Amino acid sequence: MPPSTGSSPSRLRSLADFFGLKRNLVILLIAIFVIGAGEELWMRFVPKYLQAVGATVFGIGLYDALRTLIGAIYAYPGGVVADRWGHRRAFIIFNLVSIVGYALVLLVPHWAAVIAGMFFFLSWSCFSLPATFSLVGAALEANRHSMGIGVQSVIKRLPIMIAPIFGGMLIDRFGIIPGVRIALIISILLSALTILVQRQLREESNDLARVAAAPQPENWNFWRSLREFNSPMRHLLLSDILIRFCERVPYAWVVIFAMDYIGVSAQQVGILIAIEMLAATICIIPASHYADRYGREPFVVVTFIMFTLFPISLLMSRSFLALAVAFVIRGLKEFGDPSRKALIIGYSVSNRRGQIVGTYYLVRDLIVSTGALLGAYLWKLGPALNFLGAAALGVAGTIFYVKTIRQSRQAALIDLKKQLEIRRDRWK
Repeated sequence: MPPSTGSSPSRLRSLADFFGLKRNLVILLIAIFVIGAGEELWMRFVPKYLQAVGATVFGIGLYDALRTLIGAIYAYPGGVVADRWGHRRAFIIFNLVSIVGYALVLLVPHWAAVIAGMFFFLSWSCFSLPATFSLVGAALEANRHSMGIGVQSVIKRLPIMIAPIFGGMLIDRFGIIPGVRIALIISILLSALTILVQRQLREESNDLARVAAAPQPENWNFWRSLREFNSPMRHLLLSDILIRFCERVPYAWVVIFAMDYIGVSAQQVGILIAIEMLAATICIIPASHYADRYGREPFVVVTFIMFTLFPISLLMSRSFLALAVAFVIRGLKEFGDPSRKALIIGYSVSNRRGQIVGTYYLVRDLIVSTGALLGAYLWKLGPALNFLGAAALGVAGTIFYVKTIRQSRQAALIDLKKQLEIRRDRWK
């Protein structure tokens, strides 16, 4: 019988292999957790903060629209920077730019400072997205991509489970404006500490070769990346756009609806967000594991259905308990999100993955950013129109994606039959 001391490292290695915990990914996960712990103290309360400092309904809608638009604009250059400069330099730069944004919002308590600061403090989450995908693609085998993205998604959501509760306590204790400013100070300190962790990243061998190759400028062209999208990528993109409209239309108004219409406190909003993240965390890892083994598209369909159900469940809510059920549904929309991201990685050319992922998110979020303005207009007409309009977009996106999956499978069956007939004729 082997000694117990020898079995423990073996079990740890088995767990690390199961979760795809390579060295670079562990460092990335630490950075995601620490930066997220700071941002989530205040980020979810920004619409309420804007309301407190005098922003109008359309000012809040502008914030939400710009949030999506900046995500679109930053995704493509973020991918280019990661592909050309390497992951370590890219992540440190993105973090530093975000700190500048936190400081601007902290020092100038005005809604215009939030709008200006967004161009800086969204740097980490927006610029780093394609770099994160690229790092997962470089560190793990193709049949492990869903798990790699899934673990990253879980770690990203852990601070969201905890931080908004403490952020809500700060707001309930000190008021919305002072509470957010205290949270911003904490966010700056945590992000600065994270730079020490990010410096430990090592470039993968294929990343070093790519950087050394110094691609010619014509190789780094947005339109060329867009043309390289295959048919499944284009179908996924269109479906994703419709589903993200479903999310974006009510997004900025969820907290305001909960506090102003249902009457919950800021701390209770934090608890609702924790419930959402707990539901997401519970489902992500097993869904990612089975998606890698049995196919990813059905898991994406479940995710799209949950996106569609959330605004309906929100509209039906009349109490904190009903809101809790709605936020569980919102959490379950992450069921197939790692599968969707793994499909994007798989559809991308390996030596241009960061740029192609950036192109995907640029196109998607550039279009979806208009959904926030549509949401503000519908909100002026009433929460019911806002939430039902969002659900209708979700239904359209889900139906379209299911149809494209069926068409793809039918085409694959036809190709398989042709190949079998050709082989049979050869044997004859």
